[in-house]
Formats: sequence, structure tokens, C-alpha cells
Amino acid sequence: MTANVVGIDIGSASVRAVEVSDAGHSRPTLVRYHEVPLPDGAVSRGEVLEPNTVASALKQLWSTGGFKSKNVVLGIGNHRVVARDLSLPKMSLKRIRESLPFQAQDMISVPVAEALLDFYPISESDGDDGPHVNGLLVAAVKEAVLGNVQAVELAGLNPVDVDLIAFALSRSIFRGAQSGDAVVQIDIGAGTTTVVITYAGTPQFVRLIPTGGQDLTRALMQRLEISEDQAEVLKRSERYVSTPLGQETAASVIREVTTELLNSLRNTVNYFVNTRNAVPVSRIVLTGGGARLAGFAEALTEITRLPVLAPDPSQSVGLGRGVRADAFRQTQSTYLVALGLALGSVA
Repeated sequence: MTANVVGIDIGSASVRAVEVSDAGHSRPTLVRYHEVPLPDGAVSRGEVLEPNTVASALKQLWSTGGFKSKNVVLGIGNHRVVARDLSLPKMSLKRIRESLPFQAQDMISVPVAEALLDFYPISESDGDDGPHVNGLLVAAVKEAVLGNVQAVELAGLNPVDVDLIAFALSRSIFRGAQSGDAVVQIDIGAGTTTVVITYAGTPQFVRLIPTGGQDLTRALMQRLEISEDQAEVLKRSERYVSTPLGQETAASVIREVTTELLNSLRNTVNYFVNTRNAVPVSRIVLTGGGARLAGFAEALTEITRLPVLAPDPSQSVGLGRGVRADAFRQTQSTYLVALGLALGSVA
């Protein structure tokens, strides 16, 4: 166990890192954070396609960000990762993990030999054949994970763990907080939207939707015949509003593309509520770059009938010398994934 560990969030447009000291303590300290851009095509939907390019960016990140530790935790969470409910006879976590290849084959779309498997226990219950452990089976295609690990190792870093991004988000938002209700966390990334529903701060349900902010950027570029930079400006300036039928404007494209995501999010929340009647959902916590689309939070409130709030990670960590609270708040949840990964380095 080391005193400092760095969480790395590898996105399509940039790589972000957060260094935390004393991650296993009740009040860890965020000592530094930084971000560097990535060239187009190096990463797609969280999966490294050009390990050498990403490794160079990581070396730059360590140099310009002043990171001290080389022990890092990586996040996974794209269309090649699934999380499924799984209930098993009660046994040790070691034995459960050993049994996963036999349990998982009918639950995932790839051969178990091509997947990395893990189990996240949530609760215990009594079944007809005795006590059971209820939890989430997490399965990731090996190829999608190993490319990220390779990039980190090429940069001279030491990957000590790989964690699900959904769990990292939950950890960064709820660590140290008291919450006795169910909360929907929605993170809209560049290529993937992550939904994790927690109860009393513990993840109960995970869904990964293969849609993100880049899909809207591409739609604006193609439909309005504009550059990527112009599309990004429109995304930030236009609101999610009603427009006349047949009128091809930025607002109409935004509404068309975003409505599909909103419907998926509503259906996800409804599925959880309908299958867990005893667990009331109180609110939505919205994060990610795609969440900054003007009017999206209001539209999400309207379609789900739930209040939508911004995260407050201040209860998760203390801030080290040189880390200003106001500057970190202005990052608008940009570093929540990396922070949660670092916090999870010690169970």
C-alpha cells in the first residue's frame, strides 16, 4: 500500500488525473489534478486505439501536472463493458470470483475466455437453498482493457487496479455523505453515458448507454455542414427547445438527438423503480461534459419528474496545500471520475 495514488480518466479528447494521499483514511487529501488534450483518433469511447500516442500524453501530464506517484488506477466503462444482477449461494468473495466463468457465460455476449470478470456484492438474502449474496457481475472485453493498461505501462506508470467508472463516480460523490434514499447518477461523457443508481451510497444498478456528447457534435457537423469547432460552440450556446417542424436549425438538431438519450434515461429510471418497489428514488445527480448542454437538466427533470442537481464532492476529500477550493469547484465535475478511481485504490 502506498500513501499516494493517481486516478486516470482517459477520455476521447483528453486525459485527466487526480492524485490523492491516504486514500484508505476517512478523510483523504486531494493533492493535485491536471488535464492534457489528446489528438483525434487516439481514443474512442474510452478505449485506447493508439497506445504510444496516449503514453506520450501521459508523460506530458506527469511533467506539467507535477504528479509524484507512479501508482495509478484506471477506469473502464463503455459499450464493451456490462453489469448484470447476479445472486449466488453465500460464499467467500474469492470463491465467488472463481465461479464467475461458469456463472457468466449465459449473461454476456462474448466467450468468457475473452472477458475480464468481477463481482460487486451488494446485499444478502435468504433463498430456498440457504443464504445468498446479491450483487453485480461486471464483465469487460479483455482487448478493451489491455490497450489502456499498455498505454499506462508505456508511460512508465504502474497500474495497481482497474475499476468500473460507475463505481468511481458513486465513490467521489457519496464518500463521507449520509444518504438513506436512492439517487440516480448520470454522467454524460464524450462517447458513453453512465447511469448508476445508488441506495444509501451503495451502487445497486448500472447501465452504460453508448451515446454521448460527441454524437451530438457529429450530428451538428453533418446536418448543418459546419466545422467541429463551430459545432462545439453551438452545443454550449443553443438551448434544448422546441422548434418548428422541418426547420433545420442547431436547436432542432439538438432536440432530435438529445430526445433519444432523454427517453433512454427515463426508461432506465422507470425500470429500476418498477423492479424495486421498496426503493424510492429521490433525485438525479448530473455530471459530465455533455451535461453542460443548456436546458438539458430542465428537460431531464420534466421527463423523469425528479429534481436534477449538480454534484458536491467536497465531503469526499480534503484539499492539499496549493489546491484552491474555488478553482476545483470551477472544474464543474470534470475530475470526478479520476477522483473516484483514486479513492477506490484501498478497499
